[in-house]
Amino acid sequence: MHFSLLLFALSKILKVASFTNSKFKHYIRNANVRVLIKTADGKHARLFVFNKGTVSSRPGDHKDYDAALIWQDAATGFSVMTSKKPDASFNAAAEKKLWVRGVSFYAQWFEDAVNLVL
Repeated sequence: MHFSLLLFALSKILKVASFTNSKFKHYIRNANVRVLIKTADGKHARLFVFNKGTVSSRPGDHKDYDAALIWQDAATGFSVMTSKKPDASFNAAAEKKLWVRGVSFYAQWFEDAVNLVL
């Protein structure tokens, strides 16, 4: 439950930032990227869509993504995504608790975008 709420809150934060945060607006202005964040079992999932300066999201598991961040489970995803450690995602991937599918460049692009906002 906490993980789904985190993804929902992140979607709202990114949407507001697309109007109010000048660095974020500049970063996403030409992007056409779809990033899915989900758990391995598919119970918790949200698609983040960046379309030339706009941000939207949809709940649920979707197949039409450019990159997917797949967490071992909701607790791990929540713990790592809320961690203040800059290498938390890297360590999770090294420990095989996070898998990246699709184009890894877009996964890094998404993480950099989120870091501009948070």
